[in-house]
Amino acid sequence: MILHYIYDGSFDGLLTSIYEAYYRRENPDDIVPEDSIEANFLIQDIFIPTDREKARKVYEAIEKKISKETLRRVFYVYLSELPMHGITVLMYLRLGFKIGSQVDLNLSNDTVRMVDNIYRKVAREKHRMLGLIRFRELENGIFYSSIEPDYNIVGLVAPHFASRMVNENWAIHDVKRGIAALYNRNEWVIKDIEFKDPLIVKEEEEEYQELWRAYFNSVAIQSRINPKLQKRNMPMRYWKYLVEK
Repeated sequence: MILHYIYDGSFDGLLTSIYEAYYRRENPDDIVPEDSIEANFLIQDIFIPTDREKARKVYEAIEKKISKETLRRVFYVYLSELPMHGITVLMYLRLGFKIGSQVDLNLSNDTVRMVDNIYRKVAREKHRMLGLIRFRELENGIFYSSIEPDYNIVGLVAPHFASRMVNENWAIHDVKRGIAALYNRNEWVIKDIEFKDPLIVKEEEEEYQELWRAYFNSVAIQSRINPKLQKRNMPMRYWKYLVEK
């Protein structure tokens, strides 16, 4: 029988599942968020309730017994939401608890190499998105941006804008996941979000967007336009929310 641990989709839930795998001395075949469950009579699903105290113990154990960098990589793999990310984290940590802070140098190991690959993909999209987020000022004075990243990175980009738009109210809306980072000139939080009414853009905002498009076109050197290079550095899947596009 195939054994799957099912968790609530939160990072604490994943860490709780790691805790239970250790202390139940079980070897689950996968650790799956509950919104990804697929009915299969060959799979035994065990729901793991989130326990913040157990999650805290795993969090601190990773930090102290392996490294802070390993903790970062675990979090990025979780944010990737890729299939098998849960069991990948478990196998990675089992190795980490055995060999310590040198775990990430062991790139001959398939699991370590997979974690490194996922970490780089998530980090690359985070870095790319920092240059692609465009805000529009709404009628209520809130600066609003919508994005549809491949990975769940809205919480990774929020600190950047919290430090640079400290005197503004803003929202970065991950349309695909229905969540947003909301900032109120003091702190930012991530919330589920759904708009029932259409967003109303401030009247002057359209003029600013036209000016930006005009500037974007004016600085382009026609003889050096390279569509292939542009698509490689700024993939077309991101163009939907770019003012200049």
